[in-house]
Amino acid sequence: MRIAVPTNDGTNISEHFGRSAAFLVFEIENGEIRSREVRPNSARHTHEQGSCGGGAETHAPHNHAGILEALTGCDTVICAGMGSRAAEALKSAGVTPVVTPASGSAEETIVRFMAGELATSSEAFCRCRH
Repeated sequence: MRIAVPTNDGTNISEHFGRSAAFLVFEIENGEIRSREVRPNSARHTHEQGSCGGGAETHAPHNHAGILEALTGCDTVICAGMGSRAAEALKSAGVTPVVTPASGSAEETIVRFMAGELATSSEAFCRCRH
């Protein structure tokens, strides 16, 4: 199993899935982290936090193809926030989005997720409300 986490610093969870600099991809075997890889997010969204707008008339469509390419082979993405369109793009590609209010270390988040101890939300959300 491969689990990805968006990151800006190579260690911690990024607050915004699409604007992250990269994705940490963890290879999980038998309930343990076996490897860790950093994949650049070459398709970063360039809008500023809070500038997404609330409706289609004020919000240009995002193309998630580059992000999906960076997440090739991943089964799950754990993030602190994402828009509903990104969540739908992931689901369509067979990747399960998991949204959590947790912050901090990506590796600790993965360990808590595997142990069933990670607080999650069934809703995709973003602090800039897209």
